[in-house]
Amino acid sequence: MAKYVILDTETTGTDEQDRVIQLGYMVLGGKEIEVHNEFCSADVPINYAAMEVHGITPEMIKGKPKCTEMPAYKRLLELNTPENYMIIHNAPFDLKMLEKEGFEVAMKVIDTLRVAKHVYEDEEAHRLQYFRYKMGLYKEEEAEAKKLGIEVKAHDAIGDVLVLKLFLTKLREAVEKKYPGENPVEKMVDLTNTPILVKTFRFGKHKGKSLEEVAQEDPGYLRWMLSSMDNLDDDMRYSINHYLGN
Repeated sequence: MAKYVILDTETTGTDEQDRVIQLGYMVLGGKEIEVHNEFCSADVPINYAAMEVHGITPEMIKGKPKCTEMPAYKRLLELNTPENYMIIHNAPFDLKMLEKEGFEVAMKVIDTLRVAKHVYEDEEAHRLQYFRYKMGLYKEEEAEAKKLGIEVKAHDAIGDVLVLKLFLTKLREAVEKKYPGENPVEKMVDLTNTPILVKTFRFGKHKGKSLEEVAQEDPGYLRWMLSSMDNLDDDMRYSINHYLGN
């Protein structure tokens, strides 16, 4: 029987040198839900911006094992087979961080951020915390956490996994409604691998304009974005190429 791994990490930061310092995930699909939540040490110091977000201090990870030595990491390796599913909100970030620890994903991946962009096209944001409040998931957290023996903390890995578990139910319902007759889980895998065609700028000097309009009026700016913006996400890169006719 397939297992579903709902996962989140906390890290020393978001740059190339940064590493995992907390690994939290739940495993669904068995007789009972497995809950894994462990801190680990890293050779990279936690930067203050990251500390501000997740609240993990150097003292909390002092003396902890390296990521690859944690029971949670070793169990993740056992689960890493093609019949299982890895479910993450903004999967590229966490998977890149896990790659630094030697983890190469073999599971089918569902990126709930990209799926949400496909099925909730008109939402002003697609962050997990946005949906937590928009959908009233926070009202269900305490009962769910008590059932699973989890302590909920803001921006804590296992706390975010709990929110993602609740959000996944809503997202699956939305996928079933938008794509009737299709297997919702496999459709989410498919949507994860399907780029989003971004239609409107939400930032920069062309904020509010359509990409199609900017491609006609200021194509040089779009070419500059492609060549100069290293942090351009895959969907925006795909969309710019689309409207430039590349």
